[in-house]
Amino acid sequence: MHLLLIEDDRDAAGYLVKALTESGYQVDHAVDGRDGLFHATEHSYDGIIADRMLPHLDGLTVIEVLRKQGNRTPVLILSALGSVDHRVEGLRAGGDDYLTKPFALSELLARIEALLRRGQVAPAPEMKLRLADLEMDILARTVTRAGRRIELTAREFKLLEYLLRRTGQVVTRTMLLEGVWDLHFDPQTNVIDVHMSRLRQAVDRDFDRSLIHTVRGAGYMVRAD
Repeated sequence: MHLLLIEDDRDAAGYLVKALTESGYQVDHAVDGRDGLFHATEHSYDGIIADRMLPHLDGLTVIEVLRKQGNRTPVLILSALGSVDHRVEGLRAGGDDYLTKPFALSELLARIEALLRRGQVAPAPEMKLRLADLEMDILARTVTRAGRRIELTAREFKLLEYLLRRTGQVVTRTMLLEGVWDLHFDPQTNVIDVHMSRLRQAVDRDFDRSLIHTVRGAGYMVRAD
C-alpha cells in the first residue's frame, strides 16, 4: 500500500515515515501543502495522511482541491485542533477521518487500516453471464439459449443469476433462501423446489444438455459438463 504523508514538522514526519514503513507501507513525504497537492495530483496513492495546519496551502484546502478534481483517495486529517466544530470542518472539506494530536501510534495505524479497507473499490459485477450456449444480460433483463429467447419471471431471473454467478459451485437451500428470497430462516415450504422446477423447464427442457443439476443431499449446481 502506497501512502502520502503531508506534514511540515520534520521530526514528526520522520517518526511517522519510519513507523509506517516498518508496518509495511510505502510512504512518500511532502513538506507543505503545495508540495502535497503536487504529489497527490501527479501520483496515485492508496491513502493520504495530511496535517491540517500546513505552510503555503492548509490541509483542508489541499483536500478540497483534490475533491474538486475528482480525486477520491481516502484522507486522514491530523490536527491539534480537536473541537467538534474543527472535526466537522475537516470532514465537510472532504476528509474521511480526523485524528487529534497527540495520538497513539497504534490508533493511527488502526485508523489507516480502516480507511484503506473503506477505500478499496469492489469490482463491478459482470453484466453479461454465459454458460455454454446460455446467455444472460443483466441490464437488458434477457436470457437466451442457443439464440432462443427464454421468458422468466422476476424471481426465476434472480434465481438463475444467483446460480450463474456461482457456476461450478454447490449452492445450498440456505444460500438460496438468503440470496434470492432474503429469508434468514427456512419457511418449511417447497418454494425453492417449485421455482427450481420451473427454471429447469425453461432452461433445459428443449435442449439435449442439462445445465442445472441437483447435488443430492447438498443443493444445486449449474455446470456445462
